Amino acid sequence: MKRDVYLDDKPLEEALAEYLDYLAGLGALSPGPSELIAVDEAAAGRVTASPVYARNSSPHYHASAVDGVAVQASITFGASDATPKRLTLGTHIAVVDTGDPLPPECDAVIMIEDVHFIDENVFEITSGVVPWQHVRVIGEDVVATEMIVPANHRLRPVDLGGILAGGLTEIAVHPRPRVVILPTGTELVQPGVPLKPGDIIEYNTRVLGAMVAEWGGIPQRQEITIDDYQALKSRLQEAVANFDMVLINAGSSAGREDFTAELIGELGRVLTHGVAIKPAKPVILGEIAGKPVVGIPGYSVSAVVAAEQFVRPIIYSKLGAVSPAREKASAIVSRKIVSPMGTEEFVRVKMGQVGDKIIATAISRGAGVIMSLVRADGMLRVPRLSEGFNAGESVTVELMRPLQEIRETTVIIGSHDITLDVLANHLRQKYPVATLSSANVGSLGGLGALKRGEAHCAGIHLLDEKTGDYNVSYIKRLLPGQPVVLVNLVYREQGLIVAPGNPHNIRGVEDLAERGLSYINRQRGAGTRILFDYKIKENNINPDDIKGYEHEEYTHMAVAAAVASGSAAAGMGIRAAALALELDFVPVVEERYDLCIPAAFYDTPYIQRLLEVMAEPAFQREVEALGGYNLRDCGKILYDNRV
Repeated sequence: MKRDVYLDDKPLEEALAEYLDYLAGLGALSPGPSELIAVDEAAAGRVTASPVYARNSSPHYHASAVDGVAVQASITFGASDATPKRLTLGTHIAVVDTGDPLPPECDAVIMIEDVHFIDENVFEITSGVVPWQHVRVIGEDVVATEMIVPANHRLRPVDLGGILAGGLTEIAVHPRPRVVILPTGTELVQPGVPLKPGDIIEYNTRVLGAMVAEWGGIPQRQEITIDDYQALKSRLQEAVANFDMVLINAGSSAGREDFTAELIGELGRVLTHGVAIKPAKPVILGEIAGKPVVGIPGYSVSAVVAAEQFVRPIIYSKLGAVSPAREKASAIVSRKIVSPMGTEEFVRVKMGQVGDKIIATAISRGAGVIMSLVRADGMLRVPRLSEGFNAGESVTVELMRPLQEIRETTVIIGSHDITLDVLANHLRQKYPVATLSSANVGSLGGLGALKRGEAHCAGIHLLDEKTGDYNVSYIKRLLPGQPVVLVNLVYREQGLIVAPGNPHNIRGVEDLAERGLSYINRQRGAGTRILFDYKIKENNINPDDIKGYEHEEYTHMAVAAAVASGSAAAGMGIRAAALALELDFVPVVEERYDLCIPAAFYDTPYIQRLLEVMAEPAFQREVEALGGYNLRDCGKILYDNRV
C-alpha cells in the first residue's frame, strides 16, 4: 500500500472544534431516539430525553407527620398548664400513627408526648395546636404536574426517589452510545498467553472500554485484527454498520502497516490526521456514514490522552450532557520541565502537600509507559506556545486523584529503593486515608528538594569517600543550619547485577574496564552512581574506559531490566532488584539507606505514620523476604541536629 505521511499539525482547540462542528452538522452528535426504561437503581446515571412531570402528588392525602391524636385545631385553643382541656376520642378526634391519613374534619395532630390520657378515651392537653401543625399536606413533597427533573439531566440516586414519589415507574432517556473498539496489530496477543519476543499484550482496548463506560457509553471490544488492509476494511465496515462510534486502536501513524487513515479516507472522510499534542500526535479524526471514527494511537498513554480529548466530548454530546471539567489544583513545579515549542504536552505528575504548598513532580513522559498513568496524581498541560516551566513556578494541574488524598500524601524525593513500595503499601493498609509518593531523583536531588521545601523527607545513601560514613557529612554541607532528623530505614547490599550464572565471570568493577564489558549506569546525583565512581576511582579506572558509563537509568529495577534484556552485561544496584528478576549478584558493599527528615515535619502525621509502619513486624518481614536487606536499625535516629 502507498504510504501518506500525515501532514496535519493542528492546535488541539482548533482540531477539536472543527471535528465537533463537522459532526454536529451531520447530526452525529445528537442523541439517538429515546428509550423507555424502568425507574430503578439501574436508571441512575442515565440522561433524561425529556422533562419528567409528576403524575400524582406526594403525599396524595393529608398525612400525620407524627404519632399522636388528630383533631380540629380550633378545639384546642386556650389550653394551658393552668387551664388544661379535656377531650374525648370520637369521629373527629382519633389516635393516629406517623403516615396515617387524617380523619375527616381534622386539620392538625397533637404529638403523643403532649397528650395525657385519663382513661382509654379521655385525655387532657395543656397547649393548643395551630391548623396543619404536624401534618404533611397533599403535595408537600411533589405536586401533580410539577416538573421533577428537566431534559438532558443526568439522574442521581435521589432523583429516582423523586420520580417514583411522583407516580412514575418508567421514563424516557437518551440511549447510551454504542462504541466499538477495534484493536489492530499483528504483534498483539491477548493477556495471559505465553509471550515470545515481539509480542505485545493487548490491554489498550480494556482501558479504552472502561473509560467509555465511565463516561456513559456502551463499549464493545472486538477481537484483534492483524495488519492486513482488506481484513481491517471488512472489520471497519461491519463496525460502522452496527455501532454509533468506532475507535481503531493503533495503525494511526505512518508506518508500512499503518492503514487507519487511508481506510477512513477510502470509506468516508479524514478531517484531521495529526494534532499538535504530545503524546497522541498521530490521532485521526474521521467520519464514515455519518458516524464518528477515531484513529487512536497505539502507545498506551497516547491512547488515553487521545480518548480524553476527542472521544469523551463526543460521548457526552450524544448523551445530551455536558462533559464535566476535571478538578484542578494550583501546584509548584519541583523540577524544571522542558517542552518543545509548538506542541501542547500532557505531563504526568506526582503530587503532595508540603507545608502550605502542593508540589508537582514530573514522572516518566514516555508515550508507552502505562505505569506513568497508574502512578500519576495529576496531568499538567504545557501550553503549545510555551517551552515548559521553571522549577518553583506555579502551575495548574488537572487532578487524577481527589485533592484530599493528595493533601494526605507523604512526599519522599530522593534515591530509589524497593522498600519504599512496601512501605507505601503497608501505610495504605494501616491508614487508608494516607498515601506515599516517591520520586526518584537521586540522593543529592533529594537533599536539594528538602532545601527548597518540596518534600517531607528524602531517601539518601551518600558515601563519604574520606570517612567511609554515610549521609551525615552531606547533610552538614548541603543543608547548613537546617534542623533535620536522620532515621535509618534499611541496610542493603549493593553490588553488580549480572546475567544468570554470571557468564562473564565478573568479580568486581575492575573487570568491566579490563574486558570491555557493557555497563548500565545510574543518573548523576544518585547514591549508587557516587558509590560506583568511588569504586572505580579506588581501582584507578577512568570512566571513559567503561563502555556504557554514559548510559543512565533512574531506578535499581530499570538497571536490572537492562541486564535481564542483554543490553548491558552489568549494572550497579541492590541485591533485591537482582533477585526480583532472577539475576545473579556480585556483592560490593553493604550501605546504609536513611530517611532525612526536616525537623518541621518530624512530628506531623506525614512522618509519624511512616515511623509507626516501619516498626511493625509485618513490614519488616516483607522487606527481609526481598533479600539483601538488614533492618537492624530500622526506625532508629542516627543523627539529630535539632536544638
